[in-house]
Amino acid sequence: MEGRSVKEDMDRDQLSRLLEVGRGLVSELDLEAVLRQVLEVARDLTGARYAALGILDPEKKELERFLFVGIDEATRARIGPLPRGHGILGELIRNPEPLRLERISDHPRSYGFPAEHPPMTTFAGVPVMIRGEVFGNLYLTEKAGGAFDETDEELLVVLSQWAAIAIDNARLYQEAEAGREDLERAVRGLEATASLSRELGGESDVERVLELVAKRGRALVDARSVLVLLLEDGKLRVAEAVGEAPSDFRGRVVELEGALQELLQTSTSQRRAGRSVGFLEDLGVSAQGALLVPLRARGEANGAIVALDRMGAGAFSADDELVLSSFGSAAAAAIAATQALERERLELSITASEQARGRWARELHDETLQELGALKVMHESALKADGAEGMRGALLRANEQVERLIEGLQGLITELRPAALDELGTEAAIDALVANLRERVALRIESDFDLAYEAGRETNRHTPELEATMYRIVQEALNNVIKHADADSVRVALSEDRGEVTVIVEDDGKGVEPTRARQGFGLIGMRERVGLAGGQLTVAAGARGGTRVTAVLPAVRREA
Repeated sequence: MEGRSVKEDMDRDQLSRLLEVGRGLVSELDLEAVLRQVLEVARDLTGARYAALGILDPEKKELERFLFVGIDEATRARIGPLPRGHGILGELIRNPEPLRLERISDHPRSYGFPAEHPPMTTFAGVPVMIRGEVFGNLYLTEKAGGAFDETDEELLVVLSQWAAIAIDNARLYQEAEAGREDLERAVRGLEATASLSRELGGESDVERVLELVAKRGRALVDARSVLVLLLEDGKLRVAEAVGEAPSDFRGRVVELEGALQELLQTSTSQRRAGRSVGFLEDLGVSAQGALLVPLRARGEANGAIVALDRMGAGAFSADDELVLSSFGSAAAAAIAATQALERERLELSITASEQARGRWARELHDETLQELGALKVMHESALKADGAEGMRGALLRANEQVERLIEGLQGLITELRPAALDELGTEAAIDALVANLRERVALRIESDFDLAYEAGRETNRHTPELEATMYRIVQEALNNVIKHADADSVRVALSEDRGEVTVIVEDDGKGVEPTRARQGFGLIGMRERVGLAGGQLTVAAGARGGTRVTAVLPAVRREA
């Protein structure tokens, strides 16, 4: 140390500290942490009591932000609003060059300080330049021991350069992070759309589809609540509500006006303040922001997804709008497809019901009504008969006719709903059906049961709906064989394995044409029954050359 001044040693210490600070600053990627660290280091290196950093607005005319150290929050609150860039601070904005003052009040631009402001005399300020553009200014006041000198100014200039590099790095990192988050959000949108398509591939329940759409849409944009609205009779009905929206929103009807009318007319998504979406007030919903996306299918908008309030800080962004709009296209297609399937099922159900009514009408007309007519003739003959013996003979013949009529009605009732099905279960009911057919037709019928419950007992029985479905499939298939197959034999098999019941009716007849297998011979009713039970029906060529009808159904059991 001999031969060197104390000032030279202090400068060396400061330079070493400055280099150390520079390395630390450029490694920091949090912008707010960088700004705070710059203030603390500047105050530490120069011995200043107060330090501040003013960040310019985009027009470079005044301060957008003002960060400070050395003044507590209570004092700052008494001072009033933060500086905007007037007086000495404005001088650095207009002339971005280093500035040192022994007395602030001596400068012609000095405006003085508010009443509650702590006294400040000495001043040093330097601009922070990033790529030739002024980012802001670094201000220091009240150096311990006197005025700021050239060494302080040099230290601040170097520090401002370090700060510029660190701030630029942090901003670039933030932009990269924002880009990565946008990319991740876009990927999540694609994944959500693909996931929705996969999950809804075989879904035929509209309510389930709407629930999935609402939940996936909410997760996609981090919304507090999501409503799905569908157009019905010129108005919009709340078909689904998830999140913080009350469940009793479902079913409520809102007028097609304002933002919603514009949405459906233009088929263009919207980001709005919650108060500008009129129907929310009608529903009693308070929201800061709303994202409205049309549900557009087959060229027409027939509904909307409404996301309310982004979770956490911030409003819905343009990226949120883009992602939810893309998702909305897939959702609209899924909803439309499921609605079309439901309409088709309803039409099939009506067709099958009408066919069944026609069949029972023909049975009653061709058999029961004719037998009643014959019975009437017999009674009239009895009334006209001469003598007791003649009347007795006519009444005996009429009695036989009544017995045949009773048998016919019993058969018809059995076809409508056999008592054995409710009392004893599927096996007993099908056994009775087979026994009855064996007596009536010249057809060899084999039956094989392997269901996972004890026949004739309530133990572990299937639900009444499933038992009725199994019975009707066998009944209709056997009727088809008798009427159309020209078969010698038929096999009926019911089995259960791994949660599924399989019903097979296979004959050795002449087979059925593919088009007629889809549309005729009562198969519409069978397909409808199987579809309602959540199963699959196939009609194909049998192993013995005839037709094989196979129904696979979920094995649903009665509650204990």
